[in-house]
Amino acid sequence: MAGRWIEEWDPEDETFWKEKGERIARRNLVFSVLSEHIGFSIWTLFSVMVLFMGPEYGIDPAGKFFLIATATLVGALIRVPYTFAVAKFGGRNWTIFSALLLLLPAGATYAVMEPGTSYNTFLAVAALAGVGGGNFASSMTNINAFFPLRKKGWALGLNAGGGNIGVPVIQLVSLLVIGTAGAAQPRLVLGIYIPLIVIAAVCAALFMDNLAPVKNDTGAVKEAAKDAHTWIMAFLYIGTFGSFIGYSFAFGLVLQTQFGRTPLQAASLTFIGPLLGSLIRPVGGALADRFGGARITLGNFVAMAAATSVVIAASVQKSLPVFLVGFIALFVLSGLGNGSTYKMIPGIFQNKALAKGMTGEEADAYGRRLSGASMGLIGAVGAIGGLGINLAFRQSFLTAGTGTAAFVSFLAFYAVCTLVTWAVYLRRPVVVPVRTAETETEPQRGLARV
Repeated sequence: MAGRWIEEWDPEDETFWKEKGERIARRNLVFSVLSEHIGFSIWTLFSVMVLFMGPEYGIDPAGKFFLIATATLVGALIRVPYTFAVAKFGGRNWTIFSALLLLLPAGATYAVMEPGTSYNTFLAVAALAGVGGGNFASSMTNINAFFPLRKKGWALGLNAGGGNIGVPVIQLVSLLVIGTAGAAQPRLVLGIYIPLIVIAAVCAALFMDNLAPVKNDTGAVKEAAKDAHTWIMAFLYIGTFGSFIGYSFAFGLVLQTQFGRTPLQAASLTFIGPLLGSLIRPVGGALADRFGGARITLGNFVAMAAATSVVIAASVQKSLPVFLVGFIALFVLSGLGNGSTYKMIPGIFQNKALAKGMTGEEADAYGRRLSGASMGLIGAVGAIGGLGINLAFRQSFLTAGTGTAAFVSFLAFYAVCTLVTWAVYLRRPVVVPVRTAETETEPQRGLARV
């Protein structure tokens, strides 16, 4: 290792993994989670800033939904270049830079967060906050390279779950500020996060590594972009991660707008769903490791449709307790589905390698190559689902004054996700070549373990 660069890395070699690979991978995972965690907090910054925006700010609910939708969109789009930055600059180097970049939206929000600031200024700063959404893509791509296939579900689930917890944590910090200093002190939230951003960058510099074997492969990107499974998984990820991030941004505003909660009352509830959804994400990955991601994902979408039906009924009846039960269940299920869908990605491309007749390290390398290339695209499209959720809420409240119509559209979408998961990954077995002689490969049918 020279200059924090590791020249040789083979996690599929069990001897290498046991002797030193696992220790190094786990260390990088810990500090990757820290940076990604703060990135998520900054990405969702305006979901809590809008709770501080009382009547004196002159922004109606539709305007607030558009602010958080802007941050969602930028965070989704920036995931694509962030995915390729890891191989270009090194995972450690990019983590340092991307962490320090969070100082820009944090500092800008600190400067403008007061009554009298123009709406366009808030819109521009909300767009800046979107850079925090990119940290997920680079972190997941980096950690994907560190771990062997058999550990990816657990590692990616833990990495993503630890990052996702950044959402409820900033909501808890805001609850603490509102409860102690009042809703007129939003800058206190930034005063807490700016030093944490610096700490994350310093820890990345001290404790993380770059992997020299990880290179950008434009051919892999083109191949992944042409593969139908990349876009099918992106569609399913809209249903899981898009739901998680969209609901995380919107929950507090929905409680304020539809149920008349005060900023303190809303803040005291909003963190619960994102917290549970974040904590359970590694469980989704672990279940997928054991039972297959497609099976877990299918059952998860069925449960999400059921929970949405509960939310619709509660919205119509204006029952806050039942609404909270259904909405929090949606958070839990979206977190579970995040873990299971992401585990499916390396499994799908590993199966494609076997279908092409590859074996051993050749198949492993192909699976890593294509899954790594596809993750940035899938993550970006999935995050755009959060934009769709916030725009659906905005339109629903503009036209009807409630979020019921938006939830009906979400129910229909989960039904389609259920059908797609079953039809593509569970309805029929796939053909996987099995070596029967040194010079002969005979196709046999087997269920894809994705």
